[in-house]
Amino acid sequence: MTPRDVLVVDDVEDCRMLMRAMVAAQGHSVRLAASGAAALAAAREQAPDLIMLDVMMPDMSGLEVLQELRAQAATAAVPVILVTARSDDDDVMDGYQHGADYYITKPCTARQVAQGIALVLGERAAVVEDAV
Repeated sequence: MTPRDVLVVDDVEDCRMLMRAMVAAQGHSVRLAASGAAALAAAREQAPDLIMLDVMMPDMSGLEVLQELRAQAATAAVPVILVTARSDDDDVMDGYQHGADYYITKPCTARQVAQGIALVLGERAAVVEDAV
């Protein structure tokens, strides 16, 4: 597996730290953003290989961030995995309609994160224990 640059976006610090640990355990480098605006700024500065994006954030939702990412040439093709507690079918479909590449519901396991990343990046996932 090739190490990739992953931007983790979540307004809740504990969630950011947990997701960082799960992604880093896969050998990827991780950058963090605590808001939609910070995520857009980080992605504009250096487009990541993948964005793990929370949906429910104050000021700017993850879906609004996703729309903005898709509207900008530099970030339009960056894969985005939505990671959210919103699990209704309508929420999942809305995420895909906004351009998400994959959708993971919280709480999630390290295995789910690894499989989602591997699927979106077109790689085989390493065997992951759910100990993270």
